[in-house]
Amino acid sequence: MNPEERVGAGDPGNHVVAWDQAAGAAARRGLRIAELRTVAEFERVVRLFDVIWRPEPWNPPITAELMRALTHAGGYVAGAFDGAELVGAAVAFLAAPAGQALHSHVTGAVRPGAGFALKLHQRAWALERGLSRITWTFDPLVRRNAHFNLAKLAALPEEYLPDFYGPMGDAVNAGDESDRVLAVWRLDDPRVARACDGLPHRPAGADGAVAVLAERDGCPEFLPADGPAVLVAVPADVETLRRAAPERAKAWRHAVREVLGGLMAQGRPVTGFAGGCYVVERRSPAPG
Repeated sequence: MNPEERVGAGDPGNHVVAWDQAAGAAARRGLRIAELRTVAEFERVVRLFDVIWRPEPWNPPITAELMRALTHAGGYVAGAFDGAELVGAAVAFLAAPAGQALHSHVTGAVRPGAGFALKLHQRAWALERGLSRITWTFDPLVRRNAHFNLAKLAALPEEYLPDFYGPMGDAVNAGDESDRVLAVWRLDDPRVARACDGLPHRPAGADGAVAVLAERDGCPEFLPADGPAVLVAVPADVETLRRAAPERAKAWRHAVREVLGGLMAQGRPVTGFAGGCYVVERRSPAPG
């Protein structure tokens, strides 16, 4: 069945269509997505996240006890399974404004497609409960995450948060300052519905935009330019830089904080991610 043939496909906030999209994303990867409810399941999530982030013992991304409390209070914990193997998980809690938002605290996966399938399941779960948006934070320097969040999911950054968590003791963050961007996923946005049907979002402003932060010889380069849309580059692999060239990674952190954070503080909207760069425009484009 084509997307446009589904009942309710004209309504991007229709939870029945959203469940269909989520089921399709999981099936294409041979995965099963299910809510998790027992302490034994939550302990499997903790072990999976240990493999992904390799945190210090005092700094786990989430504990089994907290997941138990969140689900008992109506929150969201789900796993992605390849057969009996847990290959991804997501944890989220209800957020302000009450009755409107879900905050996704952590999502991790070790199989291609599992993260996308989990997010689509999370979106359908939220829409079924009358929620209109999901928020989460991500490191603006991690290029693959920016592409996943802004292009594959069509979420948009709405706030720059310097050193949000303080120093983080895990192998991925390597003690770097924990700047984050708050991504907002407006679940009934037509762009989001199209992205969930497999059509990544590319902002119109990317064409003809001028670079204000670029990469030269692996280092950030500030450029004296401006226009209706500008590009803010990020390094190709900041996680490797943190291990091999920590001073260069630090330079990128401060450059992106200054340029991207500064533009967002001025009220200029980030409208997408293309070609390894954030696209920042002077004003928000019309919906659609």
